[in-house]
Amino acid sequence: MTLDVVTLLDEIADIGRDPVRGGYSRHVYDPAELELREWFRRTASGLGLDVETDRNGNIWAHWGPRGDGTIAIGSHLDSVPGGGAYDGPLGVTSSLAAVSALMSEGLVPARPVTVAAFGEEEGSRFGIACLGSKLMTGALSGEKVAALTDEAGVTYAEACRSDGIDPAGLGRDEERLASLAAFVELHVEQGIGLADLGAPVAVASSILAHGRWRLVFSGEGNHAGATRMRDRRDPVAAMAAAVLTAQRIASAHDGDGAARATIGRLTPIPGGTNVIASRVDAWLDVRGDTDPQTRALLEEILDASRAAAEEHGCTLEVTEESYVSTVHFDTDLQERLLDVLGEVPVLSTGAGHDAGILAAEIPTAMLFTRNPTGVSHSPYETATDDDCRAGADALTDVLRALASEPSEPSEPSEPSEPSEPSEPSEPSEPSEPSEPSEPRR
Repeated sequence: MTLDVVTLLDEIADIGRDPVRGGYSRHVYDPAELELREWFRRTASGLGLDVETDRNGNIWAHWGPRGDGTIAIGSHLDSVPGGGAYDGPLGVTSSLAAVSALMSEGLVPARPVTVAAFGEEEGSRFGIACLGSKLMTGALSGEKVAALTDEAGVTYAEACRSDGIDPAGLGRDEERLASLAAFVELHVEQGIGLADLGAPVAVASSILAHGRWRLVFSGEGNHAGATRMRDRRDPVAAMAAAVLTAQRIASAHDGDGAARATIGRLTPIPGGTNVIASRVDAWLDVRGDTDPQTRALLEEILDASRAAAEEHGCTLEVTEESYVSTVHFDTDLQERLLDVLGEVPVLSTGAGHDAGILAAEIPTAMLFTRNPTGVSHSPYETATDDDCRAGADALTDVLRALASEPSEPSEPSEPSEPSEPSEPSEPSEPSEPSEPSEPRR
C-alpha cells in the first residue's frame, strides 16, 4: 500500500493543537511532540523500516541494510508556538510517502536509504534552533545542551530522558555522519517566491546569514502613578525605540539585498501593569545575503539602539547568542536534483533548516513546496493538497534517482560552515520570505 502525504498529515492533524494561539504548539519532548515521535515510529515500522533513535534524539527509519553511502531524506516534527501544520511535518510525511511509493514500484535501492526526523529544529522549548543537527555535527557540545533549561526550569538532560535518551551520550556522532552520502530535505516554502512564479516545487540554492542577539535594557523600576514622566528611566520606552529603529534601518537596506531585522520576543521585568520596569530583555534577529552585510546591518542597529537607551536614561548590554554564516547548498547535488526535476525554480531562503547545518559535513539539498500566501510560523500557514502531493512526487523522483546510483555522490562543494553559537535562550529564529529567481532552463 502506498502512503499518501495528505492522508498522513490528516493523521496528525489533532496532535498538539493550541487552543489559545491557534495552530500547533509541538515542542521537543513535550506530550504533543512525544506523541508525534511515536506516530512516526509506528508509521515507519508499518512500512517495514528499521527505526532507531540516535543518542541526540534524532529518529532514523532505515530502508534496507545500514551502511556507508546512505541517502537520507526527512525534516522535523516540532513547531514554533502557534505554528502551522506544514512547517516540518510536511517534509517528514513526504519522505514516508516517497519511500512507500518506491517500495510499491518494487524498487530495490542500490544504496542504503533512511528517513530522518530531527529533534528541536525550531528551538521553541530550549532556545536553540536545529538542536538535533547541531548536536550531531558537534556545532554544540553535549554538556552545554544538557544544562539548558526551559521556562519551567526543566533541563534538557531531564527532558530528553522522557524519550529514553541518555544525556551523557549527547554530542557529535562521527559514525553516523561518516555513513551519510547526502541529505535532501523537503520543506514548505516560508515565503511567497513559488506563488509569485506560479510553480509548485523549487530547489534551494542557499540560506541567508543569520544570527540572534540578546539586548538587555536596564533603567530604574518605580511606581507608575507616583513617578513623574520627566523623572523616569524607563527601559520599555528605550526598547520600543529600538524596535522601531531596527525596522527602519533594515527597511532602508532592503533594496540592497536581503536585509532582515526583527525583535520578536521581549520580557519586561518585573512585568506589572502599574510598575515602571527596571529591565527589559529583548531578542534581535538579523539576516543578510552575506556575512559582511549582516554584520554591518547589526552594528548600525546596535549603535542606534544604544543612542535610544541613553536618551531614556538607560543602559544597553548586548550578547551574541548564535550566528550562522551564509550556507550554499552543494552545487553538484543541486544540479542532480535539477536534472531529475527539469525546469523548476531555484530559490534562496532566509529560514534556517537542519539541511543548512549538515551542509558543513555532507552534501545537502532542499526542495520547497509552494505556500500560496507566503505566511509561515503562523496558524495561517497553508499549502494545497495538490501541491503537497506534487512536492512528495518530486521527492520520490529525486530519491529514486539517488538511491539507484551505485557510486557515491560528490563531496561537499565548499559549503559555508555554521559558526558555533553561544548558549541561547531564545525561541527559534523566525522564518523570512524566500527570494525568487528565474526558473532553470
